[in-house]
Amino acid sequence: MKTPSVNRKQVLLAALALALLGLFLYVALRSGPLARIPVTTASVQEASIRPVRFGIGTIEARQIHRIGPTLTGRLLRLDVEVGDTVRAGQTLGEIDPVDLDDRIQAQTAALDRARTLTQEFRIRQDRAQVQLRRYETLLRASAISEETTSDKRHELKLAQSALQAATLDTERLQAELAALQTQRRNLALVSPIDGLVLTREADPGTTLMAGQAIVQVIAPDTLWINARFDQAGPAGLAEGLATRIVLRSRPLQPVEGRIARLEPVADAITEELLAKVAFDTLPAPLPALGELAETTVELPATAPGPVISNAAIRHQNGQPGVWRIQDGRPVFAPIRVGAADARGMVQVLDGLRAGDPIIVHSASPLTARSRVRNTGPAPAEPST
Repeated sequence: MKTPSVNRKQVLLAALALALLGLFLYVALRSGPLARIPVTTASVQEASIRPVRFGIGTIEARQIHRIGPTLTGRLLRLDVEVGDTVRAGQTLGEIDPVDLDDRIQAQTAALDRARTLTQEFRIRQDRAQVQLRRYETLLRASAISEETTSDKRHELKLAQSALQAATLDTERLQAELAALQTQRRNLALVSPIDGLVLTREADPGTTLMAGQAIVQVIAPDTLWINARFDQAGPAGLAEGLATRIVLRSRPLQPVEGRIARLEPVADAITEELLAKVAFDTLPAPLPALGELAETTVELPATAPGPVISNAAIRHQNGQPGVWRIQDGRPVFAPIRVGAADARGMVQVLDGLRAGDPIIVHSASPLTARSRVRNTGPAPAEPST
């Protein structure tokens, strides 16, 4: 009578075990390690792209005018502060002249005295010439002796020599006075351009060396970017190419610019190309010197060819490639890539043809043994 009861329990346990095993297999095949990996696919497009080069640099001024004394001296006054706008020819400050004004005054007095003496010697020369002509007339009339006339000739030569010496002395004093006046003018710190005061590096009372910069002035309209581009990028950088500039302090306010100059020497340490990027219109307010700026340059369009999204590219053993579906299994296809554009589209130089289906996205990393499930085409890339 008990045997049927035991059989019913075994049957129930076996049914429960089968149900659990079926549930386990279902879960394993649907979402577990044995499940097919969902993938999205796309077809290789035939198109041309506009390669881009990305660079980063800093704001610089093309010319910085460093204003300072030509002689060692003490700073008497400085009338400008950092950020002030100045005009060409404006006096920004002055070096203490010490006794230079007194020396100029003394030299002026000495020059006036020398000019007076020169005028006196010129009068003496004119008088000696008149007397010599009169005595030569009397000599021809035999009214005086030759000896008396010779004395007058000697007096004229002495007057001419004195006038010549006085003239040379006047010229010397005049040159010395001009030199002192030039030194006096050089004590004034004058702005050579209409610009902006960049730095103020001394205060009144500071003793300065000859050539030491006190104030730096820049012309605001000469700001540009000293940009660096990776040498490994696509070729085609050239002067005049349009550039999109994003300042670090204004990431949501890009401005337009152009490559103004390509430097003839690259940086061998960082393996970068150097270029100067000028603004089409200076941003307002002006960016600070030294601020970081990102630059994006669009190069001329390439010839039409196979193009894929960079999201589809994977690497195995350092080799770029894409996954393709073959007989329900993913197969890795090595490719050789070319230039890329700002949308993330990459030129394929070898390994694919237009129309070839490839896997763009997968729910988990793929291997050659993975089982995949195609969920449909990937969203189309936005066109420019």
